[in-house]
Amino acid sequence: MADNARAKRLADLIREVIAQKLQRGIKDPRLGSHVTITDTRVTGDLREATVFYTVYGDDEDRASAAAGLESAKGILRSEVGRAAGIKFTPTLTFVADALPENARTIEDLLDRARASDAKVREASSGAAYAGEADPYRKPGEGEDDKDAAGE
Repeated sequence: MADNARAKRLADLIREVIAQKLQRGIKDPRLGSHVTITDTRVTGDLREATVFYTVYGDDEDRASAAAGLESAKGILRSEVGRAAGIKFTPTLTFVADALPENARTIEDLLDRARASDAKVREASSGAAYAGEADPYRKPGEGEDDKDAAGE
């Protein structure tokens, strides 16, 4: 079992090698400049690597990029093996990163919260207090204080 530092270094190397190869080395039109490698994780035994990617575009672009990455998996793995120089080159698994969708969902929720806050602010702009502005009693005010003192 390898240590975590070695797995992290290998993951960083895999991310860099794959990104460079996608940018310069692979001529597949499905893997144009709209594919971005976001993260790479390697198991503790250095046998499997999961590569997370995002695709700029619509669902059709995402599907074609996934097919392009699967077809280029062997070339990318051989490049990783050449760059890493280790005994066993990890198998590559490409997973579409859910981060952009999660970020879009969070942004939508924040927009709805801002709109709701604006409605509440608008409704309360001319409102008055239900009672007095300061509902707390102060010593020496009112008849209740005299009764409590025993007078």
